[in-house]
Amino acid sequence: MGRPFKQYLSGPRVYCCSNCKAHAADHDDIISKAFQGRRGRAYLFDSVVNVSLGPKENRMLITGLHTVADIFCTVCEANLGWKYEMAYEEGQKYKEGKFILEKANIVKDGQW
Repeated sequence: MGRPFKQYLSGPRVYCCSNCKAHAADHDDIISKAFQGRRGRAYLFDSVVNVSLGPKENRMLITGLHTVADIFCTVCEANLGWKYEMAYEEGQKYKEGKFILEKANIVKDGQW
């Protein structure tokens, strides 16, 4: 199949896959740090790179029912979090198209 295309972020503060250190998101793209993942704290991002989407599924989360797709590192295939595809409650619609990266699955890189 070949080697996956790997995108590099140029910002001074970058979050990377904790397994292979591939860039995943720029610190400036954080919307909120007040989220809960499967394994603890999680961050909501506007955009991420070097991820592939798993199948969509309905999942009951703390804030209600959402259609989500797990996201995986394109380099090592580690699970990094999920993407909100659809929110069923009006107050949760702002999450649609956004990404959750679980803090346990990412590390900081750059000048912190």
